[in-house]
Amino acid sequence: MAKAGIYISEVRKARDALLAQGKRPSVDAVRIALGNTGSKTTIHKYLKELEAEEGAAGGRKASISDALQDLVERLAARLQEEADGRIETLRAEHAERERQQAAALSAARAEAEQWRTQCQHAEAALAEEQQAHAGTREALQQEHIARHAAEQRSAALLERLTDKEVHCASLEDKHRHAYEALEHYRQSVKEQREQDARRHEQQVQQLQAELRTAQQTIIVRQDDVTRLNREGARLITELSQARQTLHESEERGRRYAIQLEALRGVEQRNDVLTAQLADSERQAATLDNQIATLSERARGLEIALAAANARNEGQQGLVAELRAFLVARERQADAKGAVE
Repeated sequence: MAKAGIYISEVRKARDALLAQGKRPSVDAVRIALGNTGSKTTIHKYLKELEAEEGAAGGRKASISDALQDLVERLAARLQEEADGRIETLRAEHAERERQQAAALSAARAEAEQWRTQCQHAEAALAEEQQAHAGTREALQQEHIARHAAEQRSAALLERLTDKEVHCASLEDKHRHAYEALEHYRQSVKEQREQDARRHEQQVQQLQAELRTAQQTIIVRQDDVTRLNREGARLITELSQARQTLHESEERGRRYAIQLEALRGVEQRNDVLTAQLADSERQAATLDNQIATLSERARGLEIALAAANARNEGQQGLVAELRAFLVARERQADAKGAVE
């Protein structure tokens, strides 16, 4: 017969042995490795705890409170098993004693009835002898002696019957005390489970509030990113327009240069063309300055956009971790509720 309780160290040893053999440490495989010992729910819970311990950052160990809680749960389970076993033993002993006492009582009653019948027969015989033979007084005396002995034995049997009834009452008192102790222990365990359930519900509500706050922060960050994207698109449009204007100015400059080369021999228009060229160069320089300014603003907006995207990705990663943490906590709570 498999033992009632298992420890996490036994589950860890069985899982490591399966991994060393290149086998998958499923719940059924671990239970077979343990000799078909322990419930599947308990083995599943211990496997989840081992995965959580190995997956924690930096090899973080379980806290003292978790270790104490695990020890208390194992001790409570062991005490429950011992109490159940002791109660079953007491019940079996009580049933056996009741059976023996009932058998002894039946035998005593049968013997008393037998003696009572014998007494009746003796009295009848005595009456017949008195009526039939007046000279049989000696036989009558013997019958009186036998009757007295039978009455003494009947009294002794009645006394033994009274002692058995007192012993049965004592056993019933012991059984009642044991049952009351068991009920008290079950009530204390029930109160402890209710306190654990209320504490878990408060933790879940707190984490849900933190999740809502993080989601609101992400919405605000997404609005900022949208606004920066629109501002970047507007600046890119302005930059394209400025480049188009610069291209047109360069084209005009080239046309002016061609015209100046063609009309270099014309003296009377030399001053006019020189003034126009100077104006074109000033306009080109002004456009170059505007393009440089717009380029600088575009680079600044691109940097701001990249920073906003990085913050947004960080916030989304934080929300994903928080959601995963909540899901893990809910699964642990469901597993714990199922084991209980």
